[in-house]
Amino acid sequence: MSPPGRPKGECRSAQHEGTPGAMRPPGEECRGVQRNGEPAGPAAPDATFAIRPACAADVGTVLRMIRALAEFEQLSHHCVATEAELHAALFGPRPAAEVLVAWEGATAAGFALFFHNFSTFLGRRGLWLEDLWVEPAQRRRGCAQALLRALARIARERDCGRFEWAVLDWNTAAIDFYRALGATVLDDWRIVRVVGPALERLAEPR
Repeated sequence: MSPPGRPKGECRSAQHEGTPGAMRPPGEECRGVQRNGEPAGPAAPDATFAIRPACAADVGTVLRMIRALAEFEQLSHHCVATEAELHAALFGPRPAAEVLVAWEGATAAGFALFFHNFSTFLGRRGLWLEDLWVEPAQRRRGCAQALLRALARIARERDCGRFEWAVLDWNTAAIDFYRALGATVLDDWRIVRVVGPALERLAEPR
C-alpha cells in the first residue's frame, strides 16, 4: 500500500510571475469539465466563493498561484513548471491532474490541484490533494474550507475510499485547521523521494 505522504516542493518555480488581481472567471463552456467520462464537479458556491473546475484559459492564473505557494513554502528554487507543461498536464491527451479554482466575482481567490491514487488495502482509488492555496487577501474567509468541501464531494461522487494530502510539519496553523475539519495527521509515515541523479542511477540496468 502506498504511503499517504507526498513530497512537497518537487514542482515549484524560481520565479513569481504576474501580479494578483482581477482574472477572467471561466465561462459557461469551462464548467462541469469531464475527465475520463467523470464530472470534475459542478460549480459549488458558498456564501462568498464559487468553486469551479479550471479550464484551459485559467492555466496562467493557476501557475501564478502555484508560484506564490512555492514562495510561501520557501521552495521557489524547486519550482520549474512552465505554463505549457501545466497546460499539457491538465488538458493534454492524457490529463495527469485536475484543478478547482475558487472565485470571488472575477477574482481568483485560490486553487486546489488533485488527482487519483489507489489503495491496495481498500481495493479502491482515493483522491489526492497535491496543492491547496488561498491568496493572502482572501484568507480567514472560508475559501480553503470551501475548496476542501468541494473536493470531499468529488471524492464521494467518485466512490473514493480516501481523501488525502500532506502538510509541512512547521505549518502548525494548517495542521490545526485540518484536524478541526476531522482530518487525521499520520505522524508515523515518512515521505520517500528519488529525484534527479538518484533517479537516473536507480533506473539504469544493473
